[in-house]
Amino acid sequence: MKTIKVMIVDGSAVLRQVLSSVFEKEDGMEVIGVAADPVFAIEKMGKTWPDVLIVDIEMPRMDGITFLKKIMAEHPTPVIVFSTLTEKGSVATMQALAAGAVSVVTKPKLGLKLYLQESSEHLVRTVRTAAHAHLKRSGSSPSVTVPPKLTADAVLPAAEHVMEETTQTVIAIGTSTGGTLALETVLTALPRTSPGILIVQHMPEQFTEAFARRLDDICRISVTEARHGDQVMPGRALIAQGGRHMMLRRSGAQYYVDVVEGPPVSRHRPSVDVLFRSMAKFAGKNALGIIMTGMGDDGAKGLLEMHQMGALTIAQDEESCVVYGMPKEAIKLGAVDKIVALQQIAAEISACVNQTKL
Repeated sequence: MKTIKVMIVDGSAVLRQVLSSVFEKEDGMEVIGVAADPVFAIEKMGKTWPDVLIVDIEMPRMDGITFLKKIMAEHPTPVIVFSTLTEKGSVATMQALAAGAVSVVTKPKLGLKLYLQESSEHLVRTVRTAAHAHLKRSGSSPSVTVPPKLTADAVLPAAEHVMEETTQTVIAIGTSTGGTLALETVLTALPRTSPGILIVQHMPEQFTEAFARRLDDICRISVTEARHGDQVMPGRALIAQGGRHMMLRRSGAQYYVDVVEGPPVSRHRPSVDVLFRSMAKFAGKNALGIIMTGMGDDGAKGLLEMHQMGALTIAQDEESCVVYGMPKEAIKLGAVDKIVALQQIAAEISACVNQTKL
């Protein structure tokens, strides 16, 4: 009987330890590795690939749904999602199954160690079943129709003229994989007098409110999940809701946000391209655009539009990115004025915010 190679990817050291002990006691099972987050897991899987992955959803640097989609697109592997968020009928459960998880197990919020010990037989059986799953690379089936990759035109027309300057500067930040920690680095370094900030972080919809609350607890500026009609104000950052686009709107000399439904743009909702286009359209040279770590190219075209409308534009450098995708694509388009390390972005905000682009 072939030995089933298992890898456990979870932020909890206790869970990794107890789950490992459960599987190591079983004949025909071997835990080939554990990792606190998907980025570490990817490094380890470069040496030995597992037969089954056990993955949490809430993890640093890359959430479990994004990791699951990446695995299914590049190297289809049976994945069991094990999370407190996957209660029956929850959005997270639907997202995990839609992304290709072969099984979803709900992790208890209390009494985790006892649960793992009492449910070991069920978990072992789930892993054995998963190991026999037959998977195809995402999108490889001829019966699957890949939706078109829409641009920001699907949500908002492009700017037709340069906006007049005002005394209020607005900052827009777009990021994806690796962005949760990157945003923490930037926002915790900003003073209360910082200009208003709008943020798109690619993240499942049930995460953004909790993510905003966590940042609000550790930052000097106020951080909240955006609501339709919120005013953009100094000392305040608004994070786009998962599952909805966020756009800047100008009324007189004041700025507000619109939180709207709409199709995915650059295959994301919220989309950085949508936010950046609205900045180009309604803020022009009053804006500062920042694109940070993330997979894909969402935000590259929007940042170019901001650049063309006179906004200052910054990209995170390759060395400090978890994934050098979005900044790289923006740089290739000629959309970026400055390339800086993550640790310097807050200082660049302070230095650039009241300057006029040369």
